[in-house]
Amino acid sequence: LIIFISHLTYLILLKWIFPPVTITQLSSLINGEGLSRNYMRIKKIDKDMRLAVIASEDQLFPDHNGFDWKSITKAIEYNKRKPGRVRGASTLSQQTAKNVFLWQGRSWIRKGLEVYFTAMIELIWGKQRILEVYLNIAEMGEGIYGAEAAAQAYYGKSASSLSRKEAAQIAACLPNPKKYKVKPVSKYVASRSRWIIRQMNHLEPDPDVQKVID
Repeated sequence: LIIFISHLTYLILLKWIFPPVTITQLSSLINGEGLSRNYMRIKKIDKDMRLAVIASEDQLFPDHNGFDWKSITKAIEYNKRKPGRVRGASTLSQQTAKNVFLWQGRSWIRKGLEVYFTAMIELIWGKQRILEVYLNIAEMGEGIYGAEAAAQAYYGKSASSLSRKEAAQIAACLPNPKKYKVKPVSKYVASRSRWIIRQMNHLEPDPDVQKVID
């Protein structure tokens, strides 16, 4: 009961404050990858950066309740057919819950906890706060966490003044930021960032998307 109340209290506090540190960030520091981060309120992060992560990672983010059940079903069926490969179907909400409260890796225990924390942040934080936290704690390069740290590392500027192309390139590395390099830009990032820009152009007029990123 005490553990549950402590976790709930911490979760509620994070509706207004940023997490002091996450398990992933600590692991990065301990493993010698470094830890570069600079928390920034969502209103100061360039709107293109807010849109880019939705276009790249979870285009249904404004509409779902934390889980994209159709994609989850497809991922389960794929993983059954090809057990040697693993396809994920995590929403931005699930990724945020995992990055803030849990550890990296694949296990049923962690997935179960991820479901709980995802449901809770959807209920307590709301979409815009989830996006704000994600933009500040997501790994965007080796030892680089959050849009502001990424913008400074790759372009020598603040995340408040990123171009659409720069925002898309940062978002393009998110599936595997240690593998997909933004600087120097890899072929994968260059190609995927062009796709992300097209998706941004398509999503931007959507009123539900605008409600989240404004």
